[in-house]
Amino acid sequence: MSETYAKRLSAILLDAVTDKDPQMQEQVCGALCDFGESKPAEVLSACEEHLRLHEKLAHPYRTIILRAMEIVVSNHISELDKDTARAIILLASNEMTKVKELVSDWQQAASSVLVAVGRRFISSVMEELLSKFQPGLLPHPCTVHTLASLSVSNVFGVVPFLTSILSTMLPMLGAAKHDSMKVVFCCALQRFSESILEYLANLDQAPDPTVRKDAFASDIFGAYDILFHQWLQSGGAKLRLAVVEALGPMSHLLPSEKLEEQLPKLLPRVLAFYKKHTETVHVSKSLGQILEAAVSVGSRTLDIHLNSLLAALHAQICVPVESSSPLVMSNQKEVLRCFTVLACCSPDRLLAFLLPKLDTSNERTRVGTLQVLRHVINAAAAQMEVKKPVILSSMKLPLLDTNNKVKRAVVQVVSAMAHRGYLEQPGGKAMVEYIVQQCALPPEAEIQKLGADSEALAADSVRAISVSTLYLVSTTVDRMGEVLWPYLLEFLVPIRFTRALSPLCRSLVHLAQKRQEAGAHAPLIQYNGNVHLPSPYAITTRLLVEHCGPGRWWRPQLCLLQAVSSYPYVGDGRGAASLRLLNVLHQDIHPALGQRWVTAIPLLLEHLDEYSEETLSQKEWEEKLLVFLRDSLAVVSDNTWVCHLTLEMCKQLPNYNGTPLEKNFLYKCVGTTLGAASSKVVRKHLRELLETARYQEEREHEGLACCFGICAISHLDDTLAQLDDFVKSDVLRKSAGIFNLFKNRSESEANKVRSALILCYGHVAAGAPRELLLARVEADLFWNMSQCFSTKVLGIKVETQDPALRLSLVQSVCMATQAICSSAHGSSFHLSRKAELVAQMVEFIRAEPPDSLKTPIWKKAMLACTYLVTLEPALEEQVQADLIHSCLHRVMAVLPEPEEGDSPQEVSAAPTVGGDPQESLYLDTVQVLKDLLTSLLLWNMTPLGLQVMVEHLSPWIKSPRGHERVRAVGLSACLLQFFLQHLQISALVPFHNLGLLIGLFSPRCADLWPATRREAVSCIHSLLYLQLTCVGFSRDYQDDVAEQLLSLKDGLVHPDPAILFHTCHSIAQLIAKRLPPDQLINLLLTLFESLGDPDKNCSRAASVMINCLLKERGNMLQEKVPEIVSVLRSKLQETREEHILQAAQHSVFALATHHCASVVSNLLGSPLPFDSHTCTLWRALALEPGLAAQVLGLLLEKISKDVLFEESQAFLLSSTPDRVATLLPLAATCALHEVASAPASGPAVLELYPQLFVALLLRVSCTMGVQPPRQLQAKERRSASSGLASRSLEPCSSAVDALQAVLVRGGNEDVVQCMELDGGWQLLRTSAGHEEGVTRLASAMAKFAGPRLPLVMKLLFTTQSSMYEVQRVTSTAFLAELLSSNVVNDLMLLESLLYNLMARQKDTSARVRRLVLHGLANITLGSPDKVQTHSPQLLTAMIGGLDDGDDPHSLVALEAMVGLARLMDLVDAWDLHAVLLHIAVRIRPFFDSERMELRSVSIGLFGHLNKACRGDCKDVFLEQVVGGLVPLLLHLRDPHAPVVTACRFALRMCGPNLECEELAAVFQRHLQEGHDLHFGEFLNTTCKHLMRHFPDLLGRLLSTSLFYYKSSWEDVRAAAPMLTGFLVLHMEAEQRPQVDLEQLLTALQLLLKDPALKVRLKAVKTLGRLVKFA
Repeated sequence: MSETYAKRLSAILLDAVTDKDPQMQEQVCGALCDFGESKPAEVLSACEEHLRLHEKLAHPYRTIILRAMEIVVSNHISELDKDTARAIILLASNEMTKVKELVSDWQQAASSVLVAVGRRFISSVMEELLSKFQPGLLPHPCTVHTLASLSVSNVFGVVPFLTSILSTMLPMLGAAKHDSMKVVFCCALQRFSESILEYLANLDQAPDPTVRKDAFASDIFGAYDILFHQWLQSGGAKLRLAVVEALGPMSHLLPSEKLEEQLPKLLPRVLAFYKKHTETVHVSKSLGQILEAAVSVGSRTLDIHLNSLLAALHAQICVPVESSSPLVMSNQKEVLRCFTVLACCSPDRLLAFLLPKLDTSNERTRVGTLQVLRHVINAAAAQMEVKKPVILSSMKLPLLDTNNKVKRAVVQVVSAMAHRGYLEQPGGKAMVEYIVQQCALPPEAEIQKLGADSEALAADSVRAISVSTLYLVSTTVDRMGEVLWPYLLEFLVPIRFTRALSPLCRSLVHLAQKRQEAGAHAPLIQYNGNVHLPSPYAITTRLLVEHCGPGRWWRPQLCLLQAVSSYPYVGDGRGAASLRLLNVLHQDIHPALGQRWVTAIPLLLEHLDEYSEETLSQKEWEEKLLVFLRDSLAVVSDNTWVCHLTLEMCKQLPNYNGTPLEKNFLYKCVGTTLGAASSKVVRKHLRELLETARYQEEREHEGLACCFGICAISHLDDTLAQLDDFVKSDVLRKSAGIFNLFKNRSESEANKVRSALILCYGHVAAGAPRELLLARVEADLFWNMSQCFSTKVLGIKVETQDPALRLSLVQSVCMATQAICSSAHGSSFHLSRKAELVAQMVEFIRAEPPDSLKTPIWKKAMLACTYLVTLEPALEEQVQADLIHSCLHRVMAVLPEPEEGDSPQEVSAAPTVGGDPQESLYLDTVQVLKDLLTSLLLWNMTPLGLQVMVEHLSPWIKSPRGHERVRAVGLSACLLQFFLQHLQISALVPFHNLGLLIGLFSPRCADLWPATRREAVSCIHSLLYLQLTCVGFSRDYQDDVAEQLLSLKDGLVHPDPAILFHTCHSIAQLIAKRLPPDQLINLLLTLFESLGDPDKNCSRAASVMINCLLKERGNMLQEKVPEIVSVLRSKLQETREEHILQAAQHSVFALATHHCASVVSNLLGSPLPFDSHTCTLWRALALEPGLAAQVLGLLLEKISKDVLFEESQAFLLSSTPDRVATLLPLAATCALHEVASAPASGPAVLELYPQLFVALLLRVSCTMGVQPPRQLQAKERRSASSGLASRSLEPCSSAVDALQAVLVRGGNEDVVQCMELDGGWQLLRTSAGHEEGVTRLASAMAKFAGPRLPLVMKLLFTTQSSMYEVQRVTSTAFLAELLSSNVVNDLMLLESLLYNLMARQKDTSARVRRLVLHGLANITLGSPDKVQTHSPQLLTAMIGGLDDGDDPHSLVALEAMVGLARLMDLVDAWDLHAVLLHIAVRIRPFFDSERMELRSVSIGLFGHLNKACRGDCKDVFLEQVVGGLVPLLLHLRDPHAPVVTACRFALRMCGPNLECEELAAVFQRHLQEGHDLHFGEFLNTTCKHLMRHFPDLLGRLLSTSLFYYKSSWEDVRAAAPMLTGFLVLHMEAEQRPQVDLEQLLTALQLLLKDPALKVRLKAVKTLGRLVKFA
């Protein structure tokens, strides 16, 4: 590179530094650095000269240049010669000291240059710096700063100079007046001291190992004297802090005696900075260095200032640590480092200071002290060894602190103590107890105490770290075994440690297993008079019932027995942990339990592992535990042991007052243990339980009752005696005063006691031995229940309204009656209270809310009635009716809850009760209702009794609510089946209501609910067999007709309406075969009423069945025809349902066979749009093919011969008239659509198919944008203003609908479906998409309706000269698309079609001319083998399209280029070669067209031309390839994807024509479709091969790329300099003459001012590559 050009290029880059965009500035800096990689000396010289000549260049830009110089120097320091280094040093020194003011970025950059040069040329740099560091003159601050930085970056090079530097600097310290200068000196002294200390620490590697600390001592002390005695006294805050930072490392260099002398003054002054500065990390770091220096010389001054040191450091450690502040965290680490130094030299004084701080109540003080204490316990373990008792005794008050931050700190201290042997000392157990207490903390309470501003995570909570600490200490610290065992057992039973049970059990299991390994046969628990250890009974109760789990384990009132029964998974798996501990301690609980528990407990643990908290069955789990307890009691078989266990359980009952679920389970355990106890013990404890029970807690009633029920299994007499005594006591007695009615509180309390007692009697009845129950049920059980339920006020019996008391009575009656029925003599038992109890249950059922199921009262009351009904005596009729009505009214009315994703037909009949338990309750209630109704039916097994039951269900069977119907029909099917199975016929009995009952159930065969349909068939099946049974057939007779009903059930399951109604038709046929004649009219009249059924499916099914019955049995209804017709007419007027309108179709069909034209004319006069009745009548005309053909011919005549639309101006000032459709053709089009929609019109449509298709297609084209007739618009406006919905009628849409109907009816459903899938119908309706819609229709016709095309084309040819342009466009588009199919060749239509299209090339419409070219190109798809035959004509037509000058938008040229691309591979080679260059030249201007379509198509065609020219014409075409190469490469960055795709293809095709295999391979590898393109890498590789194989093209390529520097597309404009840069990068020296450097640099300079940042960045990058022109 010539020196002149290097300067020019450097100048351009350096001038670009002034760009205001920071990213651009960084790019320029990078370009300079890249330039410097190859020519570091030249770049550095240019930068030096630029800065020297441009004195007024702003300092931000100077900074960038200096940064570039620093990078170049750092990377090429070894290549720099002395002269260049000297020039750089002088420049940087000058830049650094040019202004006296401090400009940090600029001067720092210059200083960094000096530091970089100083790594090699230390002498020159020091010479320059020292020249500006003269004695007696105050140096520039940056000079001092640079010296300091050099001392750190080049320790071995600078330290030898420090003696003279310090001696020179020392006098300067006194001359410094400004704080900023003093700060610089302080920083320099700090760095110098650190460098000296590093030098001394590495003397073995130093160049001068004779250097000693003493050489610097006097100067450092002199500097110290000024810093400490002068600057520290009077300087500002920043200066004072800088002084303190410097004093730290300087203290290590002071003479020992001077340091000792200065410490009394130094320490207080340093400590004072804690009060004056917020960021104290530097103070703490300096203080630590001072303390280390003092300790290293054995200073005694520390003892004097120790108290002040400790106080100041303690205050720092008590500062709250913010996790987001790294400075505060660093300060705490430095402070703890200081405490470590002090702990090692004065442990006694340190503890004397710290331990009293633990007694304070201040949170920060206590937390900070604990933090220091933990640190010194770990860091100064040897010094703290003898202080263990003192430290332990000082922890008493912190253990009582309730603050969570203090607790966390205490736990951490205890953890450190455990590892260092503190807990083995006296007082260590208090620490263990504290850890256990924290394990029992409730999470919610802890979060509340932490407060909203706390950032503590759950993992750092007190409980979490306490649990982990306890387990860690138990398992990893061997010496703790003797401390923790058996001490941890003392925490099992107390209530306050409940939440700690899981970690306690885990630790105890580990400790016990270790002791068992040590001594296999020794007892684990050695009481030895230790009264604090829990007894075996307490442990058993605690751990066994603790399997219950913690209900809500965070409640303040926690029960003792929670872990295994109710919620064994809560509390870190408390259940499993308790079971494992029980298994380990079995020998200590009772020797006989060992073998049993070893097998039983693993089974319980395995059960817990199989399930989760969500899937575990609570009832099953509690039963397993009760069986486990019962088996354990049987194994022990020791009455004394059982009595002690019972006493312990009863003693712990009050602990469960806040958790009723756990207390109920404990009640069951008490009942189980009492069952194994003696009678005396049973009576005593039962009486105590009744007296101490908390009756005001209703949820406790169940537990108390279960206890009595379980006990009654073995002690019935004792249990009843205790209940009777308690009932007769004063507990339930009240004063007879009338005013007691108003004492609600005492009444409520008494009701709760009575409720619990009633429930106890019920459970006693359920648990009592059956052989003893019947004798005592009425006298002892029901009588006492009645006494407890009602009270007497002034001699009047008053029943309570308390719902809980009612539920207790219902449950108890249910349990008692069930027990009676299950006994051996229950069926013959005479219950005198039966009617009274039934009435009571009915009253309870009626009192419940009718539409919800919130309590089990319904189920229990109905279940009780079910058992009561089976007992003697029978109920009266009115009582039965009331009972049935009440039960049905309540159960049927409960609303269903649809499941997500279900349709209305599939919605579950389960009630809206909010969850699975309630749903299960409802299903159980329905089953109970079925049992109740069948029990009642058993008392009257006659047709009359069945009729009574159905009458009760009839309103629900006809209900408009589906869930009520499905329930009612299901109950009916159940009753009918039960009746049929149990019916006993002794004589023939007529079934008079058979028709009414079948009419009631048969429409339900099509109900929306599948379950209703199935049950309805079952009902009809049962009714037919009942009819057969009533007329004398045996019970086991199998009727073929009736049995066919069951086979039809599968058809009812299918949701398809056609299958469903076909099944209903089959059912009606079967009914018609077996229905007696006298029942037919009753059945029909009932079905007519069902036409108005709210369930539309049932209404349609009724219509189907009516038609079937009329067809099958209509000959019997001659006298009833007027009545039936009258009913049909009234129904037609009442409803618009489709299936009812179908009944009128036969009449209009008969009329039209005689008067077709008149019927058509009258129907065409119907108001538009046609209503559903009119549409139905039109479709009726298609039932017979001959009639349908006449109708279609008349309608086609109305469409074709009348005026299509009228033009009128809606507004006077409107520039274009509106087109309005004429009424008659529109009506005819709508009618044609309806007729063609009828399936029976198929033969007629086929007969007139070509005429219908062409007429409707042209009508579609002429009605686009045409408005409906004026009268229809007015009608729509009136409907909109009145708020009534009106169906809009669009002329174009009606024509499209009619065309679809004709296609479907003509057998071309595939055409319709294909168009629907492609969106063709929607395109056909719009002006913008009409051509595409016609094209898709033609394609579908060619594919699916080829044989129809000859006649269709013949008719379309006649429309080519239509006066309407839109019709010419439509017909041309259709015919053009046909050429894309081979069907025209198969039908020998190709020649005529081509002739017709070529004749339209001169059409006045550009749209028609464009479609002609499109059609001609389609021959490549339909008849590629015919292309060569017609290639001259085809090429002539396409080239003519390229030259079409009447199209301002070049759409015809665009179509011509698309066509040429398609024809290129198929036309004759000689014909193509003749026009190849002409085409290439003609399309080249389109490469850079503003329209994306023209760019993409022209570039794609260029690729096809390249592909076609391979061979003889390749050399001729090479010039065109070279000319197009740059545009193709740059348009790879085109903003439009189609253009990029076309460029990829074109370049791949150009590759072989360039005769460069490597370049062709690059194009093929990088430009494949679907692969991501790394443009920079691809362009780099391409340019490399271009310059290697085509070096002569460099100048042409560069000049072409310069054209795109002015491109309107930003990405292309950015790619152009990239291309330039890569070409230059890979060119050889001999190619330089081809490059016009002046032009290139000028163009790049202009790009540096481009508004787009990316363009400027690429230009700078390219400038960096112009280093090639050396």
